[in-house]
Amino acid sequence: MITVTDLTKTYQMKKGRVDALVGVNLHIDKGEFVALCGPSGSGKTTLLMTMAAMLRPTGGTVRLGERDIYAMSGRDRAAFRAANIGFVFQMFHLVPYLSVLENVLVAAGAVGQKNRKARVEQLLEQLGMQQRAWHKPAELSAGEKQRAAIARALLNEPKLILADEPTGNLDPKNAAAVLEHLKDFQKSGGTVVVATHGPAAKEFATQTVYLRDGRLDNGAS
Repeated sequence: MITVTDLTKTYQMKKGRVDALVGVNLHIDKGEFVALCGPSGSGKTTLLMTMAAMLRPTGGTVRLGERDIYAMSGRDRAAFRAANIGFVFQMFHLVPYLSVLENVLVAAGAVGQKNRKARVEQLLEQLGMQQRAWHKPAELSAGEKQRAAIARALLNEPKLILADEPTGNLDPKNAAAVLEHLKDFQKSGGTVVVATHGPAAKEFATQTVYLRDGRLDNGAS
């Protein structure tokens, strides 16, 4: 499903060079639930963004299936990402002046689809959000915002969900509910990668990967 080979990412900062990823090699099979663990600053978000076709690496390759995603043009890569990858952000990234339903529908525009309201309503019902469909983000709890973000990520029926600290702003009950929803997606045949610095996601994972200082740490536990 995902093959990362010799991946590096370097940032040039005012105070010098920062090696965010250093020679990362990773293979994830279709249908896995992967917990990508490591402390803050270990490179988890950078790795997730490169796998999401959002951040070009300095070196190495990322393949989704047979496609080398950074060999594509920017336009083709954006279309490929919209059709195949759902991304869940820690800070939700909901549009404040749109309702929940409208926020989820935004994802349909990325693939040029129309008449997806029935699909949105189905997802909101599955996620227990049907009573919040016309509420604005400011009227939602943190858990509700994250469920709205998950609905948006699922709208285009992606093959892969990448979630960056999706439980970082949630209490234990809401965190468990979010992980259960991601697990349901995996059970239906999807692939999930969750970046986290906490232990909860490991209980749901079929594979746990540790990242430290931009390198995979196979000896971590």
